[in-house]
Amino acid sequence: MTRAERAQIVARRLDERFPDVEPPLVHRDPFTLLVAVMLSAQCTDKRVNEVAPRLFAVADTPAKIAALPVRVIARIIRPCGLAPAKSKAIRETAKVVVEKHGGQVPRTFEELEALPGVGHKTASVVMSQAFGAPAFPVDTHIHRLAKRWKLTRGRTVVETERDLKKLFPPNEWHKRHLQIIFYGRAFCTARGCDGRTCPLCAELRARARVGGGKRKSFPPEGRARMNEYRRRVLASQQMPGADI
Repeated sequence: MTRAERAQIVARRLDERFPDVEPPLVHRDPFTLLVAVMLSAQCTDKRVNEVAPRLFAVADTPAKIAALPVRVIARIIRPCGLAPAKSKAIRETAKVVVEKHGGQVPRTFEELEALPGVGHKTASVVMSQAFGAPAFPVDTHIHRLAKRWKLTRGRTVVETERDLKKLFPPNEWHKRHLQIIFYGRAFCTARGCDGRTCPLCAELRARARVGGGKRKSFPPEGRARMNEYRRRVLASQQMPGADI
């Protein structure tokens, strides 16, 4: 199967299992989404959704976050892990948003990725989920599944993002990103599936075997040349022949 054929199967099955998807991180506005995504690095969404509201109960705007001491932010977000680095990045980001962007989260990739602690994946989530811009956030989980489903040969998330954007139309990127995440958690975990056992992996594997077993067809001119060659060989051997 081609990548495009695999992508069609993946899209169809994802739509069947997850027709309606909502962002998993609880937030109220672009800024609280940005902070929640920053907290989610190497942390589960469930834990972020438990911890982020505690931080927002104390400070939920760029100006309020920027006014908090780093140690206070770190104490609140400690359950999310990497608290020293995350607390510093969150406070510095809030200060930049206030000082350079008038207290509003910027709406371009370039400006978002210039914020402290904000990489391309975080910027993609904010652009997609907060502003509705066409973006396809790819993390290590989506990268793993895309390779498992042979939608990419990318060695990095950047290469995988590029390949996925070619396979799915821009108006589907937001939905596909979330669907792949939810499918991976429910059916195709890193240890729970070896690339053959979950429903989608099994289907893709079975279809590839069937497709791989089909006899290749020759174009008419190629078939004629092959038949002529075969007739000559069989005639020289004085054996009856048959067209292919």
